[in-house]
Amino acid sequence: MAAASKKTLRVTQIASPIGRPKDQRATLVGLGLNKMNRTRELEDTPAVRGMINKVSHLVRVEGEA
Repeated sequence: MAAASKKTLRVTQIASPIGRPKDQRATLVGLGLNKMNRTRELEDTPAVRGMINKVSHLVRVEGEA
């Protein structure tokens, strides 16, 4: 697959991890999100999709196919 054709997802943290289980906080850090309204462009892989699914109530995803 060519580098130009790789799909990316734009993930923005919209909720605080305060009061959430430690594994959810760790998942946000793994996604590169640890502050409110921080946005990251992530490659659309099954691993990233699984992480997003775990914290779907804390993030907003754009660019989904």
